[in-house]
Amino acid sequence: PAAVASLERHGEIGRTLATAGPVAVTETWDRLRSDSAHHAVLWISEWPRSQVYPGFLAPVLLSSGIQRAFSLVCTPIRSDQAARDIRKKKTELISDAAQRSKMGQIEDASQTAEYGDVLQQEADLTAGHGVLRFTGLISISAPTSEELDTAVAAIEQAAIQASCETRRLVGQQAQAFTVAALPLCRTV
Repeated sequence: PAAVASLERHGEIGRTLATAGPVAVTETWDRLRSDSAHHAVLWISEWPRSQVYPGFLAPVLLSSGIQRAFSLVCTPIRSDQAARDIRKKKTELISDAAQRSKMGQIEDASQTAEYGDVLQQEADLTAGHGVLRFTGLISISAPTSEELDTAVAAIEQAAIQASCETRRLVGQQAQAFTVAALPLCRTV
């Protein structure tokens, strides 16, 4: 954050590889410190389970006063692996439905919708469409450790509003920061 003003005034600073990155980096269990900033990376561990509008991430991405970078990594799944995963999920759902029926329980709307989703995924895969695994990472930066904790709490609250669940990546902040904050097209 402290270098932003210099970078904006002098367009040639940071253009060479030797001056492009931080001078010092210290990684701890749940955060990363580089030069003048503290960073933490959150992983979107649960995406919305119900239908949402295209702007559902607006609370996370557009909340003011927080410096953040958002990365969405889409990893293609091999079709044979995707088919195997879909068959496994379909078998589990049918088995669970049979068990509930045997016990006299009725199915609720979420179970029916989940089975419908699996059937739709199977139909899409059969039609030749690919399956992607989505990984969402949010890198949050702040000048002090206390401000970082406040910003992380605000983003976690915003994620709840967006029907998402986040987890702070611990023990791997340097690797997660590289994937989340730098557009290098790396997989997780």
